[in-house]
Amino acid sequence: MDFFTVLLALILIFVIVYIASKSLVVVEPYEQGLKIRLGQYIGRMNQGLNPIVPFLTTVVKLDLRTQVMDVPSQEVITKDNSPTNVDAIIYIRVIDPEKAYFEVANYRLATVALAQTSLRGIIGDMELDEVLYNRDVINAKLRDILDRETDQWGVKVERVEIKEVDPIEAVKNAMTEQTAAERARRAAILRADGEKRSAILKAEGLRQSMILEAEGERQSKVLKAEGERLSKILQAQGEAQGLRILSVGAQPLDNRAITVLSLNALKTMAAGQATKIIFPFEVSQLIRQGAKFLGATEETAKDIAGRPVMDDSILGNIPQREEVDAILKEIQDAVPQVSEEELKDTSKRKVTGEKLDDTSKAE
Repeated sequence: MDFFTVLLALILIFVIVYIASKSLVVVEPYEQGLKIRLGQYIGRMNQGLNPIVPFLTTVVKLDLRTQVMDVPSQEVITKDNSPTNVDAIIYIRVIDPEKAYFEVANYRLATVALAQTSLRGIIGDMELDEVLYNRDVINAKLRDILDRETDQWGVKVERVEIKEVDPIEAVKNAMTEQTAAERARRAAILRADGEKRSAILKAEGLRQSMILEAEGERQSKVLKAEGERLSKILQAQGEAQGLRILSVGAQPLDNRAITVLSLNALKTMAAGQATKIIFPFEVSQLIRQGAKFLGATEETAKDIAGRPVMDDSILGNIPQREEVDAILKEIQDAVPQVSEEELKDTSKRKVTGEKLDDTSKAE
């Protein structure tokens, strides 16, 4: 075999292989094939290996998976004339391959362009604050507009997300100043509220302190008055018992005892610091009248024998030691128990009050 024969054979084999490759088309599971023969739409091609007429049939493959498209950032003027840059992300899927290929030249480019114009119109009807805080509203409006318009292209808009809202530098500076002013206002409100609560608590504490101090003084005065009352009662009872004893003991006094008492009284008068002592003219008569006033009489032997015998009953009802201890215990129980911390707090408040008084006097 000569060289030309071998070359012709190789060319023939290559042509046969090339024609065979053009006669078979592989469609992936996520794709949909469209057959067009001599300018006429024949129909869809299923997934897998499909034979076709080579050189006369054109196969168009469309991806049926969800596709992500980025809407380029663009400057938009909001309703309150605040320029801002906005971009978005769109998720679409081809649901009608015939419309997606025959109704529009490039459904991806057409969807992105429609998203840009629709986004500009939506944000132009909103203020900047609404754009910043109502992204969900913008997403829903843009999705509805795109889904309605792309339905005639056989494209389903599944989701739209605003990726970034970036105001221009001047607007950012104004927003920063506004935020700083708002934070300063809130801080001032919180500070004033804290001072108000502090003043209320201090006033409440001072009021309670004054109430407790007044209550303590009242109880102290009551206990002191009660003690003075008991002391006066016991003193009066003792004086009454002494008078009773004196009256009973003076009954048996005779003239000699009266005379001794009178002499003792004169002795006491003479022992004083006075430089002059005046005695009545009838001293003996005065002594006699005093003896009669005390109950001394000219007693006979019969009267002396009939004198009453003095015993312990003359002392009257003298309180026992147990009774006095019980009274003292009642007084101690009536005194309120005050802890050491409360005494310290009271002393501090008194010292502080004295300092404040001294300061006010100095002023």
